[in-house]
Amino acid sequence: MRLSSLYKVVLLCIISLFACKQNSNDKGESKSIPQAPEGMVWVESKTFLQGAKSSDKYAMHREKPSHHVTVDGFFIDITEVTNRQFKAFVDATNYVTVAERKIDWEEMKKDVPVGTPKPHDSILQPGSLIFNKNVNAIANMQNYSQWWTWKIGANWKHPQGPGSTIEGQDHYPVIHIAYEDALAYCKWANRRLPTEAEWESAAQGKQYDAIFTWGDDSKLLNEKANTWQGVFPTQNEPIDGFKYISPVKSFAPNTLGIYDMSGNVWEITSDFFNVNYYMELDTNKPIVNPKGPSKSYNQDNPYLTNERVMKGGSFLCHASYCASFRISAKMGFSPDSSSDHVGFRTVVTPEML
Repeated sequence: MRLSSLYKVVLLCIISLFACKQNSNDKGESKSIPQAPEGMVWVESKTFLQGAKSSDKYAMHREKPSHHVTVDGFFIDITEVTNRQFKAFVDATNYVTVAERKIDWEEMKKDVPVGTPKPHDSILQPGSLIFNKNVNAIANMQNYSQWWTWKIGANWKHPQGPGSTIEGQDHYPVIHIAYEDALAYCKWANRRLPTEAEWESAAQGKQYDAIFTWGDDSKLLNEKANTWQGVFPTQNEPIDGFKYISPVKSFAPNTLGIYDMSGNVWEITSDFFNVNYYMELDTNKPIVNPKGPSKSYNQDNPYLTNERVMKGGSFLCHASYCASFRISAKMGFSPDSSSDHVGFRTVVTPEML
């Protein structure tokens, strides 16, 4: 049966009104999300699987069990904070990083076994940890001090110690950053550090439960991330193009346009590091915007009571050792320490703008 002319007019009006309403709603929703700050991208609110996927052969105890979490939308830096960005902060505030400050033994001895003798004053000088590039033999892989060296004078401006420089490295991630340094930068930039859940949400991109930022295929690691190839930690073959740290954006971004969330440098988050946190979670109720455990716990470092979570792995990560280039991987980070493979990125929420 053919529609009458009047009926057609009424029907078209209804369709037009509905379309107008939809367009209005769409515009309203877009207006509720401010324009992304320069160098940041929007991560929409979503529910995803946090923690190690059951098929992840590298998963560690602290990454289990996996569980669903819901995280509100936020903006995140598309790269780690770079030397150029951190220098702008230091130039504006005259900030002095932890690695540049005089060492306070009274504070330091709180994090070591009781009775530890005070080192000689010649050793208690400002500095930071750097990877020992000259290591050629390892007796015990559990003794990671064999491939780390305390370097007096190492800091963000002199990443390998006195005589080294960041000249020409504006687009490298800033390193030798302690937790306090990252917080100070965030305060100046009106940003904050991501929670572990926010970090994983951003790393997943448009995925739901991927092992890596690009999916589940481990064979793509060398072309997707700056990690260790060869024999860890004595021989590094630059199959991915880099032996050590690389400039930001050296590898393809994830599905949201975020770079380097696998490898290159570890990234500091705001969560306390507790190896039993996931085991103790109550998954019978919705987990929304989790901020991590109320305190840290790490049986390997019982004297450290305030470790934070760092994510993403670094150029030192290798499948034979920590395989921390995975989204669910995490490691403890002493807030007063720094090294040449730890940096950070920031987030901001609409209400902060």
